Parts: sequence; C-alpha cells; structure tokens
Amino acid sequence: MKLKVLGLSLAALTISAGAQAHHSFAGTYLMDAAPVTIEGKLVQFLLRNPHSYVQVEAKDPQTGEMTRWSIEWGTAGQLQQGGVSNDTLQVGDHVIVTGNASRHPDDHRLRMRTIERPAADGRPAFTWKGRFN
Repeated sequence: MKLKVLGLSLAALTISAGAQAHHSFAGTYLMDAAPVTIEGKLVQFLLRNPHSYVQVEAKDPQTGEMTRWSIEWGTAGQLQQGGVSNDTLQVGDHVIVTGNASRHPDDHRLRMRTIERPAADGRPAFTWKGRFN
C-alpha cells in the first residue's frame, strides 16, 4: 500500500512539474495587438524543444536601427510535421517574419506567426504560416 501511495505521489509531482514549466504566450506576448513584421538576415536557427527559435538581424520598426530579434517558434516535432527540418533555413538567408511582439519592446522578441524566405541562390521559396497559434 505504501508503495502504491508513493508511486501515485511521484506521478502527480512529475505531471505538475511539466505543466508549470510551460509558459503562457499571452503572458509574454501581445496576442491581441497588430502583428509586427521584420525583414532581415537569419543569424541563427534552432530546431529544438520545448520551442524552436530563429534569430534575425533586422531594422527595428521604431528606431530604424539594426537589431537582433529573437523569434519563438513551435516545438521541433510540430515543425517537422509541418515540413520544417534543420536544412529548411540557413544562416544568411533573407527572411520576412511576422509575429506577436513581446510585452517588453526592448527585448526585441516575437512569437512566430509567419516566416517567408524568398527564392534565392537556386533554392526555392519557403513559407510557413502559423498552424500552432
């Protein structure tokens, strides 16, 4: 009996820890505001869990200065099901990203809604539109 109670307690703790680890997008990003669009050069692409990221060097829409943006994307599994792989985007690619802005504008962060890489250097165009909003 003690072993059963211990097992159930351990399972409950494990499940609750996982639920607490995931953050609310609404707590981090302005989900109801108009999306922000940036256009620039991809400087990093991380296909990973719990969220994938791209880093883009682009002009800040407010100041016009070149800024490094961190854009949060879906999980690796979700993106792979949607046709995204480690080879989909490469450092140096010209990309256009639309997303929800951070609640803290100085963070230069977005939550990905769309990304487009126009055709270039013999590679076809790539477009992803948020299936996981």
